[in-house]
Amino acid sequence: MSKETIQRYFDAFNAGDAEGMLALVSDDVQHFVNQGDLRQGRTAFAEFCSHMGVSYREELRDMVIFVNDDGSRAAAEFTVHGEYLQTDPGLPEAHGQRYVLPAGSFFTLADGKITRITTYYNLQDWIRQVSA
Repeated sequence: MSKETIQRYFDAFNAGDAEGMLALVSDDVQHFVNQGDLRQGRTAFAEFCSHMGVSYREELRDMVIFVNDDGSRAAAEFTVHGEYLQTDPGLPEAHGQRYVLPAGSFFTLADGKITRITTYYNLQDWIRQVSA
């Protein structure tokens, strides 16, 4: 079940389906954003998804999902193909720049829901790409 849950999460992400992503996370989900603050709870995660949908258009490709034996933890490695649509505060100005980044996410799962999401990518590489 857990590999399928993670696959559905990423399928929803690639479809721009924030509601589909939200349906897979627990009410108290912990979302650790790359080089950012912890977002605690489904409401904070929904706000993040909404913001991302306005500022970025991304597709995750080359997906490989790993799951531990009891299905309580998972990881995924992928390549982000994106477009920077609207300037994010504190980041370079957006004007439709495209970028490609290797990235990874780590998950904790319980009772069929994702309870923790931690995502990593090289922010300096992203800044270099969108500033070129």
